[in-house]
Amino acid sequence: MALMKPAQRHEFFQRLQALNPHPKSDLEYSTSFELLIAVILSAQATDKGVNVATRKLYAVANTPEKIVKLGLKKLTEYIQTIGLYRNKAKNVFATCKILIEEHNSEVPDNREALEALPGVGRKTANVVLNIAFGQPTMAVDTHIFRIGNRMGLAPGKDVVAVEMKLYKNIPEKFMQHAHHWLILHGRYTCVARKPKCGECPVYDLCGFKDRAKYVET
Repeated sequence: MALMKPAQRHEFFQRLQALNPHPKSDLEYSTSFELLIAVILSAQATDKGVNVATRKLYAVANTPEKIVKLGLKKLTEYIQTIGLYRNKAKNVFATCKILIEEHNSEVPDNREALEALPGVGRKTANVVLNIAFGQPTMAVDTHIFRIGNRMGLAPGKDVVAVEMKLYKNIPEKFMQHAHHWLILHGRYTCVARKPKCGECPVYDLCGFKDRAKYVET
């Protein structure tokens, strides 16, 4: 793996920006609350699977009060197609009660308060802070962790190490949308098993030592 140089990092994000100037999450939501719940449900699950469940859930309960009124049993039924649904239902239900009792039913806009909610870890908090509140955070999932290490963008032994290096290595002008560009690039192009190097718009900037074998000749 060859580390990307500053000029390469700038070019990397400039190209991704040109291809997708206004990136959006694949999760479906219309409020910060719907986003929060969707992100909690998305842990170890696909966005597509979460969307299938939340379309039905949000049609009947899309506020903390409505979910609490729905009840834990009924909530569990709505999300039972999602992995780890029983534990996620408990977390969502508890989170809704806390939002009502401590935050006037509003999603808090600071990390400490978000991470105090059941089912909300650092990555989930970063997603909500970035998308709902426009803060330049970096939510490192498996895709971003892979890209950071594989491409030489921000190598690190764990997700926090990669996150810290990304804050340091990403030019400030690109930070707002950087985590979206990286997730989408990892999800659809720089995939885990057989990266689509032949289709990659940043191929020439990449430090992946085995990239040549994934290009069709």
